[in-house]
Amino acid sequence: MRLLLIIGPPAVGKMTVGRAVADRSTFRLFHNHHTIELLLDVFDYGTPPFRTLNSEFRRRIIEEAAEAGTDLVFTFVWDLDLAEETEWLADLVAPYGDRVAVVELVAGLDTRLERNRTEHRLAEKKSKRDLEWSDANVRGMEADYRMSSVPGRDAPGERLLARWPHLVVDNTDLPAGETADRILAWLVTQQ
Repeated sequence: MRLLLIIGPPAVGKMTVGRAVADRSTFRLFHNHHTIELLLDVFDYGTPPFRTLNSEFRRRIIEEAAEAGTDLVFTFVWDLDLAEETEWLADLVAPYGDRVAVVELVAGLDTRLERNRTEHRLAEKKSKRDLEWSDANVRGMEADYRMSSVPGRDAPGERLLARWPHLVVDNTDLPAGETADRILAWLVTQQ
């Protein structure tokens, strides 16, 4: 059993690449919005019950997947400067022990704003269908959070990343399938 974290900023292609990895391997996809979209039908985003259940659902799904021996892809937007978020992530993936690898996707803001409007993204993530809000959210997160690693930086995210195999892929001009093929070839070298 292995856990593959796919991290990166919003609309970089985490879900799409994760699906391509799952389609080509034994991995199952658990993308960030599986729990978000479910909870938005009942609670407003960011409210205490939303945050509690979002965290709890993710924790339980990952625990059960690890217990069942499931190879799992989990996608996540991570502010690498936030110690609290980094600690939460370390606890979340603990059931997989040392069987964790991280792929970090990177693409420029213009590319991500284009991807923010793709039919596939909007079909999977109804919370992104208000395009004016969604584009502003992508821009706002770009301004307010550090979602890409910096080699050699002494920050919570980089310290945690140093514990696991970590691949950075600029997928600006790579189709999801080709990105997935690169990831799977890299994973073979990490076993």
